[in-house]
Formats: sequence, structure tokens, C-alpha cells
Amino acid sequence: MFASDDVWLGAMVPKRWARRAVTRNAIKRQIYAVSAAPGVALPRAAHVVRLRAGFDRKEFVSASSDKLKAAVRAELQQLLARAARTPAAPAPAPSAAPSSSP
Repeated sequence: MFASDDVWLGAMVPKRWARRAVTRNAIKRQIYAVSAAPGVALPRAAHVVRLRAGFDRKEFVSASSDKLKAAVRAELQQLLARAARTPAAPAPAPSAAPSSSP
């Protein structure tokens, strides 16, 4: 599917879980910053990080608060450590369809 042997990373932060755009963008920035940090060795594959639970606005008042950044960073470090331990599945070999000659 992918021509290169690099690590690809995508981030999905749905409006359902982070209502304000500034919060969604801050979370995405954290995803890319944590994944680019030294010591993070993800397997060569395409990875997608998707927010699956909300961040309560009452607890995290500001999108730029240190409390939100620390919570996101801690969760991401656990997730990326787990992804680094899991071996990447080998890419399936393209199947060659038998050619029919007239």
C-alpha cells in the first residue's frame, strides 16, 4: 500500500470528544511532538492515533493548560510504548492473477 518503509503517523481528534478547535489542535500537536521525541521507536508502518474519550472542559479549562498537556502526554507515551512493543504485521505480498491467453 505504501511505497516507502517509513513510519507514518496520523491523528484523528473528533469534535465529539474535543468540542473546541483549539483543544483538538493542541491535542494533535501533542501527538506529533510525543511521537517525534527521541527514544520513540515505532515499527515501520502507518499508525493512526484516534481520540476515543473526551477531555472534560470543567477539568481542563484551557486548551493550553499544563494539566491538559501533561494528561495527553502521559496517555500518548503509554500508547506509543505499547505500539513500539507490538511487532508490525508484514505487508501482504501482492497476488499475481493468472493471465489468460487467447
